[in-house]
Amino acid sequence: MAVLNYFITFTPLKKLINILILSIGITFTSFAQNKTASSEDATAKVIKFYPNPAASNINFELKEGYDKSYSLQIFNFMGKKVYESFPAGQRINLSLNGFYRGVYIFQLRDKSGKIIDSGKFQVVH
Repeated sequence: MAVLNYFITFTPLKKLINILILSIGITFTSFAQNKTASSEDATAKVIKFYPNPAASNINFELKEGYDKSYSLQIFNFMGKKVYESFPAGQRINLSLNGFYRGVYIFQLRDKSGKIIDSGKFQVVH
C-alpha cells in the first residue's frame, strides 16, 4: 500500500517536470529558428557549386574579386581531407574519379586558415 501512495503522490510531479522540460525545449528551438541574419551571413557566400548531387564532375565558382590566397579543401564524411586546391582561376572543375559515393564537405579558407565559406555535396556514381 505504501508503494501505491508513493506512486500516486509523485506522478503529478513527474508530469509537471516533463511539461517544463518540453516547454523549455520548444522555447530554445524557436529561439534558434528566429535568429536574424547578420550582415556577415549575407556576404558569406563566396562560392557556388553545381551539380548537387554530382556523378562524374563538380564545379566550384568563386565570386568575382576573390582573394587569390584562398584554398579549397574537401573532406569525406569521416572528416578526412581528400582534396585541396589553391584556385588559380574563378572556376574549378573537379573530377570525382576516386571519390567514393557519399556526402562530402567543402571549405574555402583564407591564408590564415579561417573558413570563409563551406557547404556539402553528394557524390552518386
